Amino acid sequence: ATMKIGITLAAAIGAFSLNNSSVLGFSSSSLTHMAFHPMAATGRKSASFRFSSSRDNKDSMMSNSYDPLGFAIKEEEEEVKVSIARKTSAAMVIALLSSSTMMPSSANAAGPDWGLFEGRTGSLLHPVIMGSMLLLSLGTALLGFQYRRQRNLGSEISELKKTLPSMNGASTLADAIANAEAAETVDTMLVQSLKAAIPVEMEIQALTQERKDLSSMGLRDKHFNQGALLAFLGTAFAIEGPLNTYARAGKLFPGPHLYAGAGLVVLWSAAAACVPAMQKGNDTARSLHIGANVAGIGLFAWQVVSGWPILLKVIEKTSWP
Repeated sequence: ATMKIGITLAAAIGAFSLNNSSVLGFSSSSLTHMAFHPMAATGRKSASFRFSSSRDNKDSMMSNSYDPLGFAIKEEEEEVKVSIARKTSAAMVIALLSSSTMMPSSANAAGPDWGLFEGRTGSLLHPVIMGSMLLLSLGTALLGFQYRRQRNLGSEISELKKTLPSMNGASTLADAIANAEAAETVDTMLVQSLKAAIPVEMEIQALTQERKDLSSMGLRDKHFNQGALLAFLGTAFAIEGPLNTYARAGKLFPGPHLYAGAGLVVLWSAAAACVPAMQKGNDTARSLHIGANVAGIGLFAWQVVSGWPILLKVIEKTSWP
């Protein structure tokens, strides 16, 4: 807007200077003609006092009158100067008025009035939601590790079962021991090995019960749903924070908090991109998914440290609502 005003003023001043120079050129040429024309000295009617046929009757009468000192021309030049000055002044005033209407007022210098979004209520949305997202991240990570535990329990139970001695068709070690001791010929070594495997059987039973308990919690679906919610709300309010800052201050403040937030969104995207391959049993994708989320939680913790001074400044600079 300031540049537009400068251009308008320059154009108006240029027009004023051009008009004045034309007037001065007219008067000097007329006076020169009067001074050196031979007819002017004898007092005769001079053709130099004649103007073009487009002038009015008053100009024509003045040009044909006897005026050796050129008073009529001087009077006409003064009228032309006054007329041009008035027109130029009016043009400059109009240009200034039109330019002033394009200047932004101080009230909206930083942008439009965002109302509630620009006040303390809107400014506190980002820290409150993102703090909640940190807790949600920790909960989602816990669900993920529990589901991973549920998946790994099957292989652990299978490995432990391989260490058990042969039970000759019995379902439990207690039944196998009872059968061995009731035989006509007691195999002492078999009975001892069966009794030595009792702790292993108890561990297998405990792991089996743990697996059943985890399976009943629906960990897979809970982990997936919370992860999707985290990716959506986290990304949305990671963008809302800079937008709110720009609405209040008219600019952003690049620094560790902003950079860590951008990196956190990238890690969330990377973790979500690994899900299709994880569902097909790709262990590499599963490891990348876990690594990205663990790094994201670390950045999230840093966000709390770097964002705390910003939160205090927002509370100081804003007012309710």
